[in-house]
Amino acid sequence: MLLFIAYESLSSIYLFLPPLFAILFVFFINAVKKEDGVEIFLISLCLLVYESQMGFPVFSSIIYFGMIYKFVMPKLKKNFDCRSCIKVASVILSYFGFYLFLVLVSNIFLIPMPSINYYMLYYIVIEFFIVSIL
Repeated sequence: MLLFIAYESLSSIYLFLPPLFAILFVFFINAVKKEDGVEIFLISLCLLVYESQMGFPVFSSIIYFGMIYKFVMPKLKKNFDCRSCIKVASVILSYFGFYLFLVLVSNIFLIPMPSINYYMLYYIVIEFFIVSIL
């Protein structure tokens, strides 16, 4: 976790380093499947660090990951048989879906909308390769 905090600080300075958001999504899904409370807690702390670095609302990523795990991932696994398709979908869901979730939250609570940058496409490609290794 300390390495993640140091890496997250570096990734906010050096934009070519991906923030590992999709990796945390995959770890979160695996931890919930195993029902490992300590691992879920540590991943949640990492997500809180990510949210504070990016200026997102507190607990928004944890709520989003929980909703995606409960409602969307079973449908994806039911409709797709290939593992790589599910991995691609999970990486895309983690970035674009979270952005759309933040837009919805910002409209509901009348807070400023998050900005989207073109580095997200780069992050999706890099993190897809990392997730495919996992």
